[in-house]
Amino acid sequence: MQMKISEITGYLEELAPLHYQESYDNSGLIVGDANREVSKILISLDCTEAVVQEAVEKGCNLIISHHPIVFAGLKKITGRNYVERTIIAAIKNDIALYAIHTNLDNIVGGVSSKMAERLGLEHPAILRPKSNVLKRLVVYTPRTHVESVRQAMFDAGAGGIGRYDQCSYNTAGYGTFRPLAGSAPTIGRENEQERVEETKIEVIFPAPIERKVLIAMLAAHPYEEVAHHVLTVENTNPYVGSGVIGNLSTPMQEQEFLAFLKERFNLQVIRHTKQLGKPIERVALCGGAGGFLLEDAKRSGADIFITADYKYHEFFDAEGKLMIADIGHFESERFTQELLLELITKKFANFAVLLTEKDTNPIKYYS
Repeated sequence: MQMKISEITGYLEELAPLHYQESYDNSGLIVGDANREVSKILISLDCTEAVVQEAVEKGCNLIISHHPIVFAGLKKITGRNYVERTIIAAIKNDIALYAIHTNLDNIVGGVSSKMAERLGLEHPAILRPKSNVLKRLVVYTPRTHVESVRQAMFDAGAGGIGRYDQCSYNTAGYGTFRPLAGSAPTIGRENEQERVEETKIEVIFPAPIERKVLIAMLAAHPYEEVAHHVLTVENTNPYVGSGVIGNLSTPMQEQEFLAFLKERFNLQVIRHTKQLGKPIERVALCGGAGGFLLEDAKRSGADIFITADYKYHEFFDAEGKLMIADIGHFESERFTQELLLELITKKFANFAVLLTEKDTNPIKYYS
């Protein structure tokens, strides 16, 4: 089964649009030609020299990692550090590098959702939903073309709200206009005012597909000049954002839950604040460095907040309102590899996708 890199990455970006990544991030194709055919895919949490060498040995010409090998711009590529050496090795061996980082963090079914799944959380929801990621298109359409214009927008991806699709609001009215010299009106005559029964159609859509929705709408609309406008919706999107909050099916005592957490994530150590002497039922979590979500976890009524990369003084911010459990950056995201394998093989069932055998965790523990 042959396909181009762009087919793989295009599918991943439908699930986790690049628009959803944080401003500091560098998700997407970092090295390689998007039009090149893929032989095999190697999946890894991090992209390192050892992972590139593994890809060479296994005949993979595309590495998909969670963390980008390049965050900041490179002014020189001379091999002076592991980032530059990894880039050089990939280019020499004609291996493409693709990263799917905070855009995968910020979707339902993403990194934090995988963590919640490991713990069996019920009714998981985004801990901090994002705002300004939805848009609303309003278009005025003659009654004769309402169905076709509306369907074209639906087919382009507009009108989805949670578990519902083909959602729209329609208002009957009439429009007036006067075709001027040189126009080619569908309805009316030059220099004569026309009054037409129209419907105002309103649909919501994710910001990244704005161009696709507009092209579809304009292609289906009969008018030479289409009256429409696009507005940014300030509402939060409950299906896009950071972290996850959910409930255990059965509350656990704190010591019992910590043992459960250690077993489910294969942990050597958990750094945590003092136990509060109350059961753990409501759990907030975030893969990677999620300390910025602590206040969200408190407001959500969480009994414990599980994340990584906490500094000494930041543990005091728990203020006795919940436990903080730092399980380690790699450890919190380690199952992202399996998540990516599941997503890709579900779509491309007969394609060779491998998980790295390299341990890319730079932190080791002495016991």
